[in-house]
Formats: sequence, structure tokens, C-alpha cells
Amino acid sequence: MIPREILKKIRQIELRTNRIVTETLAGQYHSVFKGQGMNFDEVREYQPGDDVRAIDWNVTARMNHPFIKKFVEERELTLMLVVDVSGSGLFGSRDQSKRELAAEIASVLAFSAIRNNDKVGLILFSDEVEKFIPPRKGRSHVLRVIREVLFFEPKRRGTDLNHALEFLMRVTPHKAIAAVISDFIGSPAQLQGQNKRRLRPQMMLLESLAQASFTMLKQANRRHDVVAVQITDPCELELPALGRLVLQDAETGEIVEVSTGDARKRAAFAARQTKAQADTAKLFRTAGIDSIQLRTDRAYGVTLAKFFATRERRRLRG
Repeated sequence: MIPREILKKIRQIELRTNRIVTETLAGQYHSVFKGQGMNFDEVREYQPGDDVRAIDWNVTARMNHPFIKKFVEERELTLMLVVDVSGSGLFGSRDQSKRELAAEIASVLAFSAIRNNDKVGLILFSDEVEKFIPPRKGRSHVLRVIREVLFFEPKRRGTDLNHALEFLMRVTPHKAIAAVISDFIGSPAQLQGQNKRRLRPQMMLLESLAQASFTMLKQANRRHDVVAVQITDPCELELPALGRLVLQDAETGEIVEVSTGDARKRAAFAARQTKAQADTAKLFRTAGIDSIQLRTDRAYGVTLAKFFATRERRRLRG
């Protein structure tokens, strides 16, 4: 029996995200994510102007008259939501945590998918794959996906995107849309060559998990259509002037005292974070991956719509 407060939270997200899907993203998902090939539909008689390469010679021989094969675009897709449930996702300096925003974005994409009659699957990961829900269709299935993203309690707190991507490629043999929803903040063990002390606490420097997983991201994107959805909190980008703070890292448990009273230090921190964000976006571009950056303190509907519109224009040019 699912507790009433959980059902209420899921219902609120469903109503909110369905409105965004209907009013802001109507039709964009359908036009941006195309089918992965052409399916045979039927044969019909050859007509002047038809491509002779489409002639079905077996049917033509039997009927003693030319016939061609007719194909239709494959429209059914699979959307795999690859969602980070590591400890850093619990952070939120506003009304919403990064994990809660991740659930809303997953909901928007999932409801867009089922309106297109596509399947939706889910992979939850920390520094291991925590849960896998195979792709299915239907509203009740999507509501289960939302519930898991919101309320699943992971066994571990670290982050390893490589394991999640390896698992994705193992369980999804055919090409799919893979939306990786994460803050892309890595555990120290995954950030090779970095000074571990510089990484703690997570708020002190936004390090790129994407860099540690660059090769695997490229491999995954060769097989699937990978979209990176990066979720950040404003206090991970700019430190508030609150004097001395005692901070605990959500993934390692390390406690660090930080002085936020010095304006020059806050400015230096913000500059490093801006560069880290730019470097992460560049890595995605180099890997050929579309990415979108969302924040817990800003509405995401318009940003998502712009992302879809940009992707559609590029597809049409190509």
C-alpha cells in the first residue's frame, strides 16, 4: 500500500508536468525524436516515377507485372531515463532539491513519450546500478517511474556514470533515446588525476563527472541518442555570503568549514564554477551529445522548449 502523501506528491507532479507537456512541448517531442529506420508496410503496383530500386522482384515475377515495396517510418521509440540518485542529488538551497527536479524532468519526458506511443524504461544509479525498470507503455507505468525517481532509497551514496552507461548498453540492444539526468558531480575515485581535497565539499568546486566518463559517453552515443540533462543548484554556482559555514559532503560524509564572508573568494569560486560548467558543456559537444542545463531555482518549461526547438532546427538543416 503506497502512503497517501507519496500518492499526493506523484499526482502533483503529474498535473504540473502534463500541463507543460500540453502547453509548451506539444508536438515537439514527436518531431525531434525520429524513428530509427523504415519498416516494410505493403507492396503496390509500380507507377511511373517510382524508384526502381524499390521493385519487389519476387512479387513482380509471380504477377508478371512490376510491384514495389512500400515502407513507412518506424515511429515507435524507447526512452530510457538514466537518473542519478547519489547523495549529492538530495541537496537543495531553495524549495526544491535536485532529486525532486530530476523527477519532474523525468516526468515531462516520460509523458511526452507515452503520448507518442513510445516505451519508457528507467535506470537509477549511484556508484552502482541501483534499480532497473524495463521499458513499457502506459500512464500507470510512468507513474511508477516517477515514484521510483522521487522516493527510491539507494544503497550507496557515490556516483559512477560509467557503470550506468555500461548497463544501459547491455540491457538496451536496439537504438533508444537515453536521457541521462544528473548533476554530473563525481565521486573522488571517479575523477582521475584530480586532487581529492579540492573536491570537498561538493559545493566548493563543481567537478565534471562527464570528464571521467567521456569515453563511455561517446560509446553510448554511437549506439543510442544520448541527451545529457544537467541539474544544478544556485549555491553550487555562487556561494552565499553567510559567514563561516560547516558543510558535510553528501556522498563521502566529509565535514569541512568554509568561510563565505570574503567577497574575493566568493567571486573566485563563481569564476571556477562558470569555467567548470563551460568545460562540461564542451565535453558533451565533443562527444556529439546534446545537453541542457537546468537549475532548481528557475522554471524549466521555456528552457526545455528552446532545447527542443534548437534540436529540431538542426535536424531539419541536416
